[in-house]
Amino acid sequence: MRPTGIDFGVLGTLRMAVDDRVVPLGAPKQRAVFAMLLLNRGRPVSVDALIDAVWEQSPAAAARTALHSYISNLRKILAESGMPRETLAAAPPGYRLDVPEDATDLGRFEKEKVAGVRAAAAGHFPSAAVHLSAALAQWRGPVLGDLSDFAFVDAVAAALVDERIVVETARAEAEIACGQAALVIGPLESLVAEQPYREPLWVQLITAYYSCGRQADALEAFRRVKSILAEDLGIDPGAAISALQQRILRQEPLDVQGTAQATAVHTIGRLRSDSTRTSASRAGLRDASGQWFALRAMATRIGRLADNDIVLDAADVSRHHAVIVDAGSGPVMVDLRSANGVYVQGTRIEANTNLFDGDRIRIGAHEFTLELG
Repeated sequence: MRPTGIDFGVLGTLRMAVDDRVVPLGAPKQRAVFAMLLLNRGRPVSVDALIDAVWEQSPAAAARTALHSYISNLRKILAESGMPRETLAAAPPGYRLDVPEDATDLGRFEKEKVAGVRAAAAGHFPSAAVHLSAALAQWRGPVLGDLSDFAFVDAVAAALVDERIVVETARAEAEIACGQAALVIGPLESLVAEQPYREPLWVQLITAYYSCGRQADALEAFRRVKSILAEDLGIDPGAAISALQQRILRQEPLDVQGTAQATAVHTIGRLRSDSTRTSASRAGLRDASGQWFALRAMATRIGRLADNDIVLDAADVSRHHAVIVDAGSGPVMVDLRSANGVYVQGTRIEANTNLFDGDRIRIGAHEFTLELG
């Protein structure tokens, strides 16, 4: 029997609590091992992947011995908290942590996100807003903020922050569709200040202004984002935000409900259910010659230098060019501010991008196909 009051968290500092009592999880490296297992709950994480993540590029000579000790300590902590013995089990080629979806903040975030998007797709916007707000309520702070010294956390955090922004955008869209645009203006203003290159957030802010009769503020917001994108990135606003500006200039009414429903329907087509989640140990990149590059359990960094997981020794590849992250909901491509960019399905990515089986990826002159086993 599992204790009913147990809870695990990664959307903030690493946290384990029983009946709201925080359970100490030990020294930083031990907590990092637990974080890796928790992020991959229900899936085996290899010993090599754990050592690579926690000891990084220079594993301690006694890393394997230390890892076994940490696993033993964590099993004891779980047992003393009332968790069954099989919660943290050996699962070749490593270990697997089995905890219920509802017992983790990340699991609840994903569950409420899916419920909210499905409600919006069905046109049930009040329900969508409730579910999406519940998803965002799971966040307590920066992802694994107490473990920020570990490199794997940066990659995981980047992918999860991208997921949070998607939910923030969807929640704003649902609230606007409910006629509650005034409620989301303040949060959206904060979000575009935090994430100024995220055009979907600007679309929602401009829509909210216009829906509240603040046409001048809507047009000023368009001017701001156009200036930011031009000065910082050298690009123009995308088609969606430009079309919105033209509708506002013509003082046309906006079909906020139809737009919100269409967005949600599109998003549903991209969602992965738990049954289709793929272990990184069976995923990889195959180049044109047929060479296979396996993806690591949490993050696979690609670049020119020898400290990358996949080394591409070419002048058109940046030192640390990109990273493929799997934070539990499928692989995500992150461009590490490379000189030549990363192309997925022939398009240069401008933000963290979900990857799917068969996707074509180009880094410099190197072309790969993603295979999810």
